[in-house]
Amino acid sequence: MVPPRRGSTAPAEARALERARDVPNARTATDVEALKRAFADHLQYSQGADEHSATALDRYFAVAYSVRDRMMRRWIQTQQAYYREDAKRVYYLSLEFLMGRALENNLLNLGLYDPMRGALKDLGLDLADLLSQEPDAGLGNGGLGRLAACFLDSLATLGYPATGYGIRYEFGIFDQEIRNGYQVERPEEWLRFGNAWEIPRPESVVPVAFYGRTEHGVDERGRLRVRWADARHVLGMPYDVPVAGYRNDTVNTLRLWRARASQELDLADFNAGDYLAAVEDKGFSENISKVLYPNDLTVMGKELRLQQQYFFVCCSIHDIVLRYLRTHEDFSRFPDKVAIQLNDTHPAVAIAELMRVLVDERALEWDAAWEICRATFGYTNHTLMPEALERWSVDLFGRVLPRHLEIVYEINRRFLEGVRAASRADEGALARMSIIEEQPVKQVRMANLAVVGSRSVNGVAALHTELLKRELFKDFHALWPERFNNKTNGVTPRRWLLQSNPDLSAAITDAIGPGWITDAEKLRALEPLADDAGFRRLFRRIKRDNKARLAEIVRAENGLTLDLDSIFDVQVKRIHEYKRQLLNVLRVAAEYLRIKEDRSYQPYPRAYLFGGKAAPGYALAKWVIKLVGSVADVVNHDVDVQGRITVGFLKNYRVSLAERIFPAADVSEQISTAGKEASGTGNMKFALNGALTIGTLDGANVEIRDEVGAENFFLFGLTVEQVQALRGRGYDPWEVYRGDRRLKGVLDALASGVFSPGEPALFRPVVDSLLNGGDPYLVLADFAAYCACQEEVERAYRDPEGWTRMAILNVARTGKFSSDRTIRDYAEQIWKIAPVRRG
Repeated sequence: MVPPRRGSTAPAEARALERARDVPNARTATDVEALKRAFADHLQYSQGADEHSATALDRYFAVAYSVRDRMMRRWIQTQQAYYREDAKRVYYLSLEFLMGRALENNLLNLGLYDPMRGALKDLGLDLADLLSQEPDAGLGNGGLGRLAACFLDSLATLGYPATGYGIRYEFGIFDQEIRNGYQVERPEEWLRFGNAWEIPRPESVVPVAFYGRTEHGVDERGRLRVRWADARHVLGMPYDVPVAGYRNDTVNTLRLWRARASQELDLADFNAGDYLAAVEDKGFSENISKVLYPNDLTVMGKELRLQQQYFFVCCSIHDIVLRYLRTHEDFSRFPDKVAIQLNDTHPAVAIAELMRVLVDERALEWDAAWEICRATFGYTNHTLMPEALERWSVDLFGRVLPRHLEIVYEINRRFLEGVRAASRADEGALARMSIIEEQPVKQVRMANLAVVGSRSVNGVAALHTELLKRELFKDFHALWPERFNNKTNGVTPRRWLLQSNPDLSAAITDAIGPGWITDAEKLRALEPLADDAGFRRLFRRIKRDNKARLAEIVRAENGLTLDLDSIFDVQVKRIHEYKRQLLNVLRVAAEYLRIKEDRSYQPYPRAYLFGGKAAPGYALAKWVIKLVGSVADVVNHDVDVQGRITVGFLKNYRVSLAERIFPAADVSEQISTAGKEASGTGNMKFALNGALTIGTLDGANVEIRDEVGAENFFLFGLTVEQVQALRGRGYDPWEVYRGDRRLKGVLDALASGVFSPGEPALFRPVVDSLLNGGDPYLVLADFAAYCACQEEVERAYRDPEGWTRMAILNVARTGKFSSDRTIRDYAEQIWKIAPVRRG
């Protein structure tokens, strides 16, 4: 959207548009009758259907278009207000945006949910049936992408001028099927029937260059100039998605880029009969935005990932600069009007790209360009594991992005020379801080580039930030302590309580009013109700109803029947060794063996529910999924344990399924190895919905425990310091194995085929990874403590009044973990932006 025109040459058009904005009409009115007319209009004129031919999908689109209409005026007026105030804007660059479904969220945020439900009811339709027609927009893999989506919601709700930038993947995170217990990836065809929420902007395509070579020369003033020559070009086409704030008329933008060929068809090749060559450019270009996170175990996969990252960064930087120059004649105020936040290392090449634009295209001197760059960027780190910090081989980086490699080398040279000249670090520290890693393979360290090129570096939980300063980036912290800060993650209460748990939301609003929806700290007013027997009864009834809703989904999608009176013990998240789904399933298997051995043992009935996706190339994570399925097969078919243990792997974990899981859970499994999880946000969503956490002192668990109270949190396991001490004195998994009869029994059962009777050796690699692979995530070391803590969980659950009191206090004390608080901290302390109210 462009700024309002000065001295418009079409005053009649302007007056007509103004009248249209001021008078409610078929596209803006929000009463029930107007919504009925809008629905019928779109059903006929947008979908080409009537009441006889319309499908459920037609009706969904008619509702979605009716809602989108009512966003459009707000959207345009929001952007005009930003231009009118010449407001400083934040641009959030993220390779992932795990948005989920949009219709229900937009209805709630616009205040249209009840009117639309009433309109459809008058027409004999059920809104809930139409909501289920929308596919999840799965443009993310897990917490990183869902955090970005929560941030967009909070930015709009708080009225901050903001734009999100990402990739419009044709196929997002894969659909997960489970065949014979194994994960099978299927393409997620979320765009198969179109996307009601996006607005294509083909007139705003951006050319993106790859490969080629650089030519160096001097201009008429004797200054060095570099030209990127013989490059291969693709086009980035933007698709804009409106993001509505909660009942404040603000609508921000998520701009997603789709890759297109600069030449869709080479007609000469086609006419010559070389049909493959004729569409070669089309295939090369469209692959870039085809799939989220292509498997990078191959050289080609690595190259495609680098292409993806530069593609969306190049398009976004071009767009940001162009928008700035519409209202400014030079770059002197660029950092005063632009803040760019890098969501992890994926977009870190944006630093080199902005330097290229400023120096090569806009002819700024290097030093001036670098000052602008450093004053503009902020970097959020999301991982403590060095192997997860992106590195690109110099050969690959230089071949794909030849000019950017030169820029990176120059940034690095000046940085190292400046630090060395000031005698502020020794040679060892310089080697660790260098953007170029020299040994064993020469690589570009993207995290180091992000730190060097940003004015702010933040972690996402208090513990995580301390470990960044103390370990991962200790040399940078010693050099620039003022750059480092913490911004503990948060989740939007609009989606994760108001939308996903409507009965509990209504009960909370009846008790304390609606203010908590935009100020989650007001949930504290629930604390006295933890001692109110009537509210506790209501809370338990709502929890049971939510468990029933989830049980219906589990039965339909997984063929598993759940006992609503059992403890719903849930671990849903990306499958990874450090998240220790393996620890959980080992204990479940041990519990099964204990019941088989001791017929007098009567544990409280429990349903152990797992969910999450493993990266396609992550073999051990896939083995964990298979192990969960195999344990489930044995346990669920054994009459000796029926009614006491049920195990399920919920396939194809996604946002819309998460919206049913969090409200139904009794126990939240947050059991990562201490010092490995940056923050976590699932832990916050569970607590917000009244699940009690069993967890380690890792990530945001530390702060959740501080907020809800140690007595309302089940803590176990080694601390970060104990982990380091154990490794320091030499950790021997075999010693733990020999010293714990229960642990030995379950590992022996795995190795001997108790849980894989048709393939006795199936899980020996899993056992071998623990005993002979060093148990890198200390699963065995924490096993005994975890089992003991689970016994505490069971004792607490046997007291329903006490458990409910703890659950209510978890809800009441998780207001800190609203993404609204997180965004205010970013806005005030890093971005230096202010809300803009429409006027």
